[in-house]
Amino acid sequence: MAIGRVISGQPLNEAEESFNNSLRPQQLGECIGQSNVREKLGIAIEAAKQRGEPLEHILFYGPPGLGKTTLAHVVANEMGARIRCSSGPALVKAGDVMGLLSSVSTGDILFIDEIHRLSTTVEEFIYPAMEDFKVDYTVDSGLHAKTINFPLKRFTLIGATTRAGLLSAPLRSRFGMLYHLQFYNTEELTEILARSAELLQLECEEGTLELIAGRSRGTPRIANRLLKRVRDYAQVKGSGILSADIVENALKMEQIDALGLDHLDRAFLKALVNIYDGGPAGIEAIAATLGEERDTLEDVVEPYLLQIGFVRRTKRGREITPQARDHLGLKPPRSKAPKDEPALFE
Repeated sequence: MAIGRVISGQPLNEAEESFNNSLRPQQLGECIGQSNVREKLGIAIEAAKQRGEPLEHILFYGPPGLGKTTLAHVVANEMGARIRCSSGPALVKAGDVMGLLSSVSTGDILFIDEIHRLSTTVEEFIYPAMEDFKVDYTVDSGLHAKTINFPLKRFTLIGATTRAGLLSAPLRSRFGMLYHLQFYNTEELTEILARSAELLQLECEEGTLELIAGRSRGTPRIANRLLKRVRDYAQVKGSGILSADIVENALKMEQIDALGLDHLDRAFLKALVNIYDGGPAGIEAIAATLGEERDTLEDVVEPYLLQIGFVRRTKRGREITPQARDHLGLKPPRSKAPKDEPALFE
């Protein structure tokens, strides 16, 4: 991934994660946006509490930065449960999972981020834990190996993934509730920013939060990140109060334009125009031209460009749209004049 990309939905570092944690809502009623998911979750939580049972296993999926981890913590708070957190890459072998499962109590929540990156061995070990709340754990090896059937307390597994298509069918089928998180609209992001600004005790002039929201690519994590950058700029270059000029200058310095495109987005589009005549061009070719990884372009750059209609995916490759040309001020391609060639039988 492009290092230090401000407009990325992925967390940049631990300090930023700590900053975001301080702004996270704690209860379902404090959450903004994702109204359909919140309504379904609210009903499921209330029903489970009335029956005195743990929730079914939950899978949250969608682009990075939309609040999957936040919702997992909100569910834990609503259920009055303890939450244990891990991630797919951190769980390498069965013993890693066993350490987590052996410490969960009835009703506890086990949250696994990037669950699509679990190894096959760990995934198969989790199946009976999710379904029957027991695991077969092998101790020792060789002639001394023996398998212990280990009963577990009834817990709730919450998985989060940005690549739901990479989840195996057996794992996906063991989740009782699957929720897809959508991008947020400008009004919802403005509301989120207003809440964050209040928590940060930040004074904002009217209309400034809308400016930030409009460039946040529908993603709360990006919105809060931009708010932090603008706050720093206002503190150093201004009086600490957010004004339209301060916001514009701060985002201009970050090379983020009115639609939330940064230098990598524009480089992607310009490469399509200048090198490949607007496309179609294969993603491997574009990645090689930009010196970026294919995964970075597919996971970070393309989703937003597709969402706003700046790029088309075709069987032959990626194509730029007229809207993208207009936004970048690029001229439409000239129609190629047919070459003067002699007739076939001259």
